[in-house]
Amino acid sequence: MSTTLAPPPVRPSAPSAPGRRTRVLALPEARWALASTLAFLLALPLDLTGAPAWLYGPLYVIAYAAGGWEPALEGLRALREKTLDVDLLMIVAALGAAAIGQVLDGALLIVIFATSGALEALATARTADSVRGLLDLAPTTATRLSADGTVEETVPTDQLAVGDVVLVRPGERIGADGRVLEGESDADQATITGEPLPVPKAPGDEVFAGTLNGTGALRVRVERDPADSVIARIVTLVEEASETKAPTQLFIEKVEQRYAVGVVAATLAVFAVPLAFGSDLTSALLRAMTFMIVASPCAVVLATMPPLLSAIANAGRHGVLIKSAVAMERLGEIDAAAIDKTGTLTEGTPEVTEVRPLPGSGLDEDALLALAAAAEHPSEHPLGRAVVTAARTRGLSLAPAADFAAVPGQGVSATVEGCKVTVGRAGECADETSGTMILVVRDGTPVGTLTLTDRLRHDAPAAIVALTAVTGTSPVLLTGDNRAAAAQVAADTGITDVRAGLLPEGKVDAVRTLQSDGRKVLFVGDGVNDAPALAAAHSGVAMGRAGSDLALETADAVVVRDELTAIPAVVRLSRTARRLVAQNLVIAGACIAVLVVWDLAGNLPLPLGVAGHEGSTVLVGLNGLRLLRESAWRKAATGA
Repeated sequence: MSTTLAPPPVRPSAPSAPGRRTRVLALPEARWALASTLAFLLALPLDLTGAPAWLYGPLYVIAYAAGGWEPALEGLRALREKTLDVDLLMIVAALGAAAIGQVLDGALLIVIFATSGALEALATARTADSVRGLLDLAPTTATRLSADGTVEETVPTDQLAVGDVVLVRPGERIGADGRVLEGESDADQATITGEPLPVPKAPGDEVFAGTLNGTGALRVRVERDPADSVIARIVTLVEEASETKAPTQLFIEKVEQRYAVGVVAATLAVFAVPLAFGSDLTSALLRAMTFMIVASPCAVVLATMPPLLSAIANAGRHGVLIKSAVAMERLGEIDAAAIDKTGTLTEGTPEVTEVRPLPGSGLDEDALLALAAAAEHPSEHPLGRAVVTAARTRGLSLAPAADFAAVPGQGVSATVEGCKVTVGRAGECADETSGTMILVVRDGTPVGTLTLTDRLRHDAPAAIVALTAVTGTSPVLLTGDNRAAAAQVAADTGITDVRAGLLPEGKVDAVRTLQSDGRKVLFVGDGVNDAPALAAAHSGVAMGRAGSDLALETADAVVVRDELTAIPAVVRLSRTARRLVAQNLVIAGACIAVLVVWDLAGNLPLPLGVAGHEGSTVLVGLNGLRLLRESAWRKAATGA
């Protein structure tokens, strides 16, 4: 079954209610599938235990009607467009089976297809919900200032115009893309650029809608219309990329049109030709229905699904959630990889990596760290928390701090053991270090520096080596962080192609450039700013623990435990599943061919035809279930 539903268009001026999420039973496809399944499950034991037909017959009718009316209607609509949908063929095959007494087989076929359609509809709806929810990052209102700056007015953000000046108070989200006119603060803009640390903002600096202001007040001149803000462009990019990928299908679905037409034409011929030569109606109909049963693509469909579903189940046991059989199949096709830095290769939180007392300060590393941590202890800033965590990790005791004060964009000051201590940024030393340097000053005299960086995940180097082996080429690093930080991570992991300072559309452009060269790209990311690239890539994988809702819904797969080495493993598992699919298609095709020839050239008894058809289905199913074994994952993880 194939469904090509695209997320509904989203307008920046109309954000949805926060946290809105489609419930399963809110979808009509899910309700009909549930009704069909329940009716089937109630009828099955009655049928198998020999109960009177009047008890289970109406239940089968409900199962057929609930699960089959919608694909039948869609199939008839497709016929009006001169297209034969394989779903309609399945409905005809199910009704044909019922017509010759195989009611149970037909009902099972209906239930399988109805459930598949419900799952696809749910996945599409959840993605659309997340795209809408992205707009909740941007506030619905902003404080606009009059021309002389004396009058404040609360207005909807979609009514802001280029040139307006807005006041952004501490802790508020910025309402529009613009440039700082007055004030100093820090802005958490990880959702846009992926930078792990808040960025200092001062007059002349650019700010983005939806990012979180720190402890200082800012006056910002609007420089982009709300519909053209970076956050709105992320929505547009995700929608466009999702619509582009929506028509993708499983391999077997690519040939379903010709197969469906061929089976229908052949069934009609098997029915009509004997009649033309004097055969009686009953025997001609029985032969035709037997032909449709043995030629129906049930075995072919099941030849495809068990290996892919088994691979999905096995990957799920090892912390990788694959969202569909299509997604699992596509993972095995990738031949290039692009990967985000912050929160993907790194953990996304700062840590102190260097403590350097200055000559003449009279302090060693522990004393310098304890002094800085004592001053930072009351702070809620991520850098301050990292300094305090480093001191506690070393088991240092912290002196009490008095007269604490935080200066937006600069740092903190406090009185520690009678001394005036200030801790603040020494600047982003891009030419010297990939981290953030903090200067510690005691009574007006610098006494040392601390360097904080984003910690690399322990398995990142091994994952890059494995991805290189799987794709045949080294992954590309795509990040919104600065070049120095990106270069350090690349050096630590063995990546040679680094592209830094990218906004979300820059990541999408990089992915599309790779794909324009004929590559099938796997993109790995975690944040809102990665969602467009996850949608645009041939396959997208999101990191699960810290991943944004939009990234998790947009991606084809989610690494729940944040184990990077699971990604190349699941790619190998997908390739194994694809090989089993090919094997199964050969087995299923051969069985169908034998049964069809027998029916046409001889006299295939209906029970034997059904047995042969079901036997081939069981055979390919068992072959696919081999991927449920633990050994299948071990081989994928080791590359054996």
